[in-house]
Amino acid sequence: MPYDDKPQGDAPDFVYTIYIAAKIETVWNGLIDKEVTQKYWGHLNKSDWKTGSKWEHIPSSDSTIVDVHGQVLDSDPPRKLVVTWNSLPGSKSLEPAPSLVTYDLVALGPDTKLTVTHSQLTKDSVMHKGVTQGWPAVLSNLKSILETGKTLSDGLWGDTKQKNPDH
Repeated sequence: MPYDDKPQGDAPDFVYTIYIAAKIETVWNGLIDKEVTQKYWGHLNKSDWKTGSKWEHIPSSDSTIVDVHGQVLDSDPPRKLVVTWNSLPGSKSLEPAPSLVTYDLVALGPDTKLTVTHSQLTKDSVMHKGVTQGWPAVLSNLKSILETGKTLSDGLWGDTKQKNPDH
């Protein structure tokens, strides 16, 4: 699927806000740095993160697979990142068209407010169901690693990854 397909889903937006005891630059880095994302997400997020560039979500266990991919539509470090989001052909969570993920970061002194909006998903699709369960777990794991240096326990986090393999 080309990276320039336009999002067009019909599901309600999924919006999740979390407050993280870390500077805005640290949270931004946690979203884009492949070394950090593999620790809390089990995937490398790979891109140069410039507007117009492609990005890929690659499992840490197999760098030859791309679970999710898209295009960077807007990159304003460390305040905002907007990307298209879809699985590759053959995946059970492939959408008819990509959806849209917006990361909004607001500095609150030494802390950061992070709001993730996943919009234009296809209602009741595998991807729609997966992201509504996956984002809270992923963002909680990001918060944990940035605040404590370690992820959530494998008992909780491992179950979530198995139920939502594309996240």
